[in-house]
Amino acid sequence: MTETAFHTLDHIAALTRSRFPEDAGETLRPEPLEKGGSDRKFYRLHGERGTKIFVQYGMQREENRHYVEIASFLKNAGVRVPEMFVHEPEAGLIWMEDLGEQDLWAYRAEAWEIRKRLYEAVLLEAVRLHGAAERAAVDVAALGLQPPFDAALYQWEQDYFFNQCLIGHLRMAEVLLAPWRERLRLVAEELAALPRCLIHRDFQSQNIIIRNGAPCLIDFQGMRFGLPQYDLASLLLDPYVALTEGERNTLLSFYVTAATAAGAALSADFERTYLLCAAQRLMQALGAYGFLGHQKGRLHFLEYIPVALPRLLKIFEQLGALDGLVAEIEASYRAPAH
Repeated sequence: MTETAFHTLDHIAALTRSRFPEDAGETLRPEPLEKGGSDRKFYRLHGERGTKIFVQYGMQREENRHYVEIASFLKNAGVRVPEMFVHEPEAGLIWMEDLGEQDLWAYRAEAWEIRKRLYEAVLLEAVRLHGAAERAAVDVAALGLQPPFDAALYQWEQDYFFNQCLIGHLRMAEVLLAPWRERLRLVAEELAALPRCLIHRDFQSQNIIIRNGAPCLIDFQGMRFGLPQYDLASLLLDPYVALTEGERNTLLSFYVTAATAAGAALSADFERTYLLCAAQRLMQALGAYGFLGHQKGRLHFLEYIPVALPRLLKIFEQLGALDGLVAEIEASYRAPAH
């Protein structure tokens, strides 16, 4: 597939004037934003009447084409997301509401009372999202969602971690890791057998914008059916943010109470499933950090390995059956606990 040809700033301004008659006489200033993958470019359009976001996406990833329809679905389900103004799928162009620059990550150093209120509001959005399929008045299957979490996807995350982090970054030998790959296959099969709901898939602090004190979700194009605990682990064990164990436990209890009040049928082994999903999410993140750092030359991602890896090892210890893997990893790598 050919590489996407992205528009110049002047062309973006001209395109916007042609799509929005009210902007025809304005001087528009597109500001490139550092966000999104290699085949997505974001710009903030500054004009006399305010701002909006322009997105151009490539065709390398199918999920990009479904961002607007998923946004419409989530909005109708009561989940706060940006408003979509214009979508031209043939050209890969989107104009949408500008929610601002204050994401949840920006509040990471605030007092717990402030962060607790924000996180609770975020978790209420998660409850709405996780129950959206049951409340849907449309055929969810027609949204073009990504394939659901199954044993193969969980195993892919595990292999990503082994190949890109343990072998690619820590230089561990495959012969030491092979037995643990097989042990973790059982985790993949256990999770794949559980009932699924809609999840965000990348539910972390930089994908949650705080506007007027309320959270709005972005980057939900990877939404699929999975386990709610995966989203919870993505948020509460986010390597970009330092929550204490007590804060995590408080927020996890808040979600359970809110989800139960909303009619969700949570399983009796909710906490064990949360730990398994936490292991999966952290393995996925560590694989990504190794890949982006070593294969793509984005070295700053390697800085998060000393944060995420101790968290993963603690989860392994809590699960109890992976102590040997913890010992193998600790023999290769030492890092302070977070």
